[in-house]
Amino acid sequence: MEKVSILHLITSAKNASPFDVNMAFDAGFDKIMPYTNVETKEVTGLVQDAIFSRSPSGVKREHVFIGGRDIDVAMDMLDIAKKSMVPPFQVSVFADPSGAFTTAAGMMAKVEQHLAKNFGGDLSGRKVSVFGATGPVGGCTAVIAAKYGATVELVAHRSVADVQAKAEAFNARYNINIGYTDGSTDALKKEILSKTDIALCAAAAGVQVLSLAQMAGSTTLKVVADVNAVPPTGAEGVDVFADGVAIPGTKAFGIGALAIGNVKYTTQHNLLKQMLETEEKLYLDFLSAFEMARKSL
Repeated sequence: MEKVSILHLITSAKNASPFDVNMAFDAGFDKIMPYTNVETKEVTGLVQDAIFSRSPSGVKREHVFIGGRDIDVAMDMLDIAKKSMVPPFQVSVFADPSGAFTTAAGMMAKVEQHLAKNFGGDLSGRKVSVFGATGPVGGCTAVIAAKYGATVELVAHRSVADVQAKAEAFNARYNINIGYTDGSTDALKKEILSKTDIALCAAAAGVQVLSLAQMAGSTTLKVVADVNAVPPTGAEGVDVFADGVAIPGTKAFGIGALAIGNVKYTTQHNLLKQMLETEEKLYLDFLSAFEMARKSL
């Protein structure tokens, strides 16, 4: 009889995410075992306890999911988990802290889709400005865009120093060249939008980052994407259901939170199923999620 499939859900947070648990069950896992408040130094022990407690045939039906709230911690845990494997006792590992990796992947896949549809080409050579840049989704979108050839800047709402530190950390970790800029006033935001191709809104829920007045008059702005589904939306004129809808008074097209969310959901589901259905050992991060999101479109 085939062994049951088990997903070991490791998170540095106090609680496992019910969203991730539901997604794992819906993808076909038989059992989900959460481990909470996990420190990075504990990951090796947990992973090796899991892989050594089953025969090689059982290990094929076993995988690890890394949650939490911090993308750097999640990436560190993913790297540690990968290094903890002892062939033939190996399992796939998928990191998606707070859903940030698959949300960012969904956002950038939709941006790329509407760039190609309305302007031709992809992210390569585009200028991308990220608002809400210190959050996990903003950070992941910035790295994805930079990795795929865009010129990227993180926009500071309050502290330029904090955003500068984020940019420098991303550059060192991912071997990219993200910039940063001050966007703390309406005038500064308008100036940024007058020179960028893509505006990404990834600020906190219920915070409007961009107004129509700030977007108006830009001859370069092509796509505005917003992950905020809580009123007011992060970008004025971009409805949560917008999926490449023209933004009034501009030449740009808007992508709303629910259009992005649909791709995020499909991406996470497909990556979980991929772990279950392939014997290849996978180590999945936000770049893996972006590739899957592209395929889903």
